[in-house]
Formats: sequence, C-alpha cells, structure tokens
Amino acid sequence: MIRTLPNSKTYRIGYSVFVVVYFMFLFAPILIVCLLAFNNSNFPSLPWYGFTLDWFISKGPRRVGVFYHAMNLRAIFTSLRVALGVSVLSTFVGTCAAFLFGQEEFRFKKGLYLLMLAPMVVPGVILGISNLSFANSLGIFLEKNLGIDLRILSPGLPLVVLGQSSFITTFVALVVIAKLKKFDRGLEEAAYNLGANRLQVVWFITLRYLRPSIIGGAVVAFLLSFENFNTTLFLIGSTPTLPIALFAQIRDGGSPVVNAVSFLLVMGMTIFSLVNLYCSRATEHQ
Repeated sequence: MIRTLPNSKTYRIGYSVFVVVYFMFLFAPILIVCLLAFNNSNFPSLPWYGFTLDWFISKGPRRVGVFYHAMNLRAIFTSLRVALGVSVLSTFVGTCAAFLFGQEEFRFKKGLYLLMLAPMVVPGVILGISNLSFANSLGIFLEKNLGIDLRILSPGLPLVVLGQSSFITTFVALVVIAKLKKFDRGLEEAAYNLGANRLQVVWFITLRYLRPSIIGGAVVAFLLSFENFNTTLFLIGSTPTLPIALFAQIRDGGSPVVNAVSFLLVMGMTIFSLVNLYCSRATEHQ
C-alpha cells in the first residue's frame, strides 16, 4: 500500500472493517470474561443477570469471593513464588547466554545457537514429559548408586522452576541479544584505555547499557512462568499453580469466581506491563 496515493471508498471501508474485526477477535473473549466477573449468576457464563461484586468480596456461605477463596489464594501465591524463581534463574542464565552468543565467532556457535532455540518450537507437553522423565531417571540413579535422595528432583515447586526455566531462558536470551547487537564495543575499549578492568567494564558499561533489556527479559520470564500450564502440569506436586487450579475448577463446572480471578489477572498484568514499559523508557533516557 502506497500511502501517498488516493484510496477508493471500498478500500477504506474494507480496511476499517478489518481493523474492527481483528481487534474484536483479539480482545472480545477477554472482555466477555472480565464482564462475567460482575454477573449476578451462579454460573460463569451468559446470560446477564445484573451487576454484583459478590465474586470478589463475598464471605459466603452461598457465594465465596476471590479474596476469601482459600484455594485460589494459595494458587496465586504459589504461582508468584514460581514466577519469581523462574525470573531470577532465567534472567541470570539468559543474560550469560547472551554474552556468549554476543561474542565474536567461535567454534560451533551456529549449532549451539540453534540448540538454544530448540525449546521454543518443542510443545510444552513434550517439555513437561521430558523434564519429568529426566528428573525421575536421575533421581533413581543417584538413589540406587550413590545413596543420595534429592528432593529437588521430585515433583514440586523446585522442579517446576527448573522445568520452566529450561525454555523461558531462551526468551530472555533473545531479548538481551537483540540489545547487545546494538552495543558499541568502542565504549568497552575506551574504558580499558582509562584503566578499568574486565569486571568494572562489564558492570559499569555493558550491564548498564543492557539494563532495560535485562529488566524486560525478567518481565517476560515472569509473565510466561505465571501463565504456564502445559509444562507445569507434569512437574507440580500437591500444591497447584493458578492456571492448574483454574483448570480444575472449570473442569468440575466452576463458578464466576474463575472470571473474577481472570479479571484481576488481566488488570494486574496490564498495570505491571505499563509500569515496566514506563520504567524501561525512563532508564533508556537516563
């Protein structure tokens, strides 16, 4: 499309219809779920029976709001713990990987880069099964041959953190690598000429330049971890994360409290993303 050329009326109408339909396709399901969080009905679906806040603040016994729903509160806390752990681990490992692939050409660089990207195209179900099988096999081997019982290899939060980090690390690395490619290596050489050592150069020059992308990568890791279902389902123990808890409730029929949780998540993630965007732009302009 050449913007300087005049467009026909048919084209303008078609273009407008496409934009409206496209964004309705993206956001209509989310808007419906958020709307049903305030529906005065005992079922998480239409029709609309009126406005209510029961699914947020009701203490029971007929209705229990999300702020008094013990199972969902525990699941939210569990997801937060997992997401924070994955963010820290994935950000550290992903940043180190970005430094590795940001260097000059070295042996097997392209092959290793493709291996790093592999978890992105492997289905989450396969990743979950693979991580569980590997952890079980390693745990049995260590227990039988060395007498070592590592609980970290049993289904539970530590294994979930390790399993999610195995593919989320790749996303963080790609975010940091994209920023690192724009880095002017002359800044490092100038710092060396002024007497700085390697650690000082990395800490005060390179990492400071990469700080917005590292923060962005950590946010991406947090969001990907918080909403992950496929991989987590195979690695979690007796304490489910929020996606798994919501799935169990929907499978058993559910109630509008599920919509209330979804509404809070949408609002929370939106605010979280906007704050991160603002902070990243503020950091880049410093």
